[in-house]
Formats: sequence, C-alpha cells, structure tokens
Amino acid sequence: MWDKDKVRQILENEDHFLVTSHANPDGDALGSTCAMGWILKALGKDFRLYNTSGVPDQFDWLEFPSPLEDSLGELSRQGFTPKWVIAMDCGDFQRMGEEPAKALDPARLINIDHHTGNKGFGAVNWVDTAYPAVGEMIAELADDLAIELSGHLGEAVYLAVVSDTGNYTYGNTRAETLELGARIVRLGLHVGRFNAKYQKHWSMNRLKLWSQALSEAALHSDGNIGVVRVTKELLTRTSTSNYDLEGLVNFIRRVKGVRVSTMLRENGDGRVKFSLRSDGDDNVQRVAAEMGGGGHKNAAAGFIKGSLDAAEQRLIASIQKELGLE
Repeated sequence: MWDKDKVRQILENEDHFLVTSHANPDGDALGSTCAMGWILKALGKDFRLYNTSGVPDQFDWLEFPSPLEDSLGELSRQGFTPKWVIAMDCGDFQRMGEEPAKALDPARLINIDHHTGNKGFGAVNWVDTAYPAVGEMIAELADDLAIELSGHLGEAVYLAVVSDTGNYTYGNTRAETLELGARIVRLGLHVGRFNAKYQKHWSMNRLKLWSQALSEAALHSDGNIGVVRVTKELLTRTSTSNYDLEGLVNFIRRVKGVRVSTMLRENGDGRVKFSLRSDGDDNVQRVAAEMGGGGHKNAAAGFIKGSLDAAEQRLIASIQKELGLE
C-alpha cells in the first residue's frame, strides 16, 4: 500500500495532527513519533504527540518538539481536536492501546507502518515491509519535504533505525539503511554521545533481572530453539518492569546453533506474552500469526492464554513445525 505521496500532500496542506504509535513503544515507535513531530514543527503545523504508555525511562533523554501526552482525555480538556491522526509502527488499529482504539476515528487516520500483515486500517495507508524501520520511512518523507535530517530530527530517526536493525546487525539492514545512518552522522550526530545515552541506561536491578532469567534459559530441539522465561515473581523480586526486558530475547541468539530465540513473560492477566527472533529464512511471523500475533519475518510477538508452561509447550511445537523439526 504505497500512499507516501498522499501522506506528504496531507502534511503540506492540512493542519491539526495527533501523532501516536503502538503502546509500550520501542525505539522505532518512539523515535518515529518524535521525528514526525519535528517534521510537523518545521512545517509550522499545530500538532500533539501521544502514546498511551508515555515515555519509557530508557528514552527519557530523547528531545521531543512538544511533550508526549499519555491521555486523550487531557488533550480534549485542553481543547485540542485533531483533524488527522498519524499512527506510526502499528501493525493493526488495536496496537495503539485501549483508549485510542475506542476514541479515535479510522476515517481520519494515516497509517504508516512496515509490519507484515498490516491490512491498511487507516483512511490513508503507507505500508511497506521492505523498510527495516518506520524511521527510515520518515527520513524519506523528510527528504521529500526538503527538511534536513540534522539536530533532534536526525537523532530521532537514528534511534528508530538502530532500534529495529539491532544497531545494523539484523538481516533487515539494507545498503540504504547504512547510507541513511552515515548521512545523519555527516549532518552532525555524534555516535559516541548517542550510544552513551542509548546503551548506558541500565540499573543494577535490570542487570540482576537479566542474570537470573538467563541463568535458567534452555535449549530445545537439539539446540535449534532457545527459550528464556520471565515470571511476574521475578519482576517483582528484582523491582523491574516489562521495559527492562527490552532486548533480552535477542541475547539467547548468541548461542551457537540457535535458529529461533523465544522469550515468554507472564502478563498477569491469564496470558503469556511471547517474543520471537530468527535469522534468514526462518519465518517467526508465521508462528506468531498462528497464535494471533504478528510482526516481521525475523521478529514477531503476541499473547497466548494459559500458564507459562502451557504457552511454552504450544509455542515450541509451532516453532518445530515451522523449522521442519517435528
């Protein structure tokens, strides 16, 4: 669904935008939201930034052009009524969270995304799975609008791209992706200072969480599948949150022979959140879709009803089928 030109025309000719992304935002979702805000500011538009989960602590250094609100009700009380909603990095309408899914009108929604399975839930849809990150799409949009990728805008785009490419280590990294990063650096981004903010934000509690979770990691199917489990009790005991788990699923992929890594987390509502990572032709998106989830070929997630043990058994069986290991 290639509607980039329509998106550009709306940004140029319309006004009063609400920019949002999926709940519990990662670096691509938050960086893209921030970058779109800087673009709208450069265009002189009236806009608000919103995410139902707010700004995670690990991204508290990111410079936004206006505060990131976490309540649509508060925006309404302030008298702000958007003419257009821009949803970034959302595979479906519900990913924005419960409040926006109930309150926002899809008929005035611009859907900018790169997830496999996005069926075009907006009135205007720019969805392209060839992009490794929505941030790269936003950079292209900025280019079309003749807005330079420097300063805070460049940093926000850079965050989005390195987040969804694993610092340019994942198989989704394209030559264009590396060229974009180089261009942002040439325009003034200091990589060392960026990484100091992006990487060096761990607490000791997070370190203990990872240590204890990884100490019980397990391999299945002759080492082809790696699994790490996180209980609610472990999060409570280490005084950590779900955000502290960001990146944990990737770590077990470092084990030689692991083709698919899996993280299972008790959600506290009778469901288990699962995250999947793979390389090459091993398609974890199909596994996630079977469970009602989604994502990309090599990175996907979703929820399974039931206990941690039951979810693990079901997920491993599905992965084995996908890998031809039955």
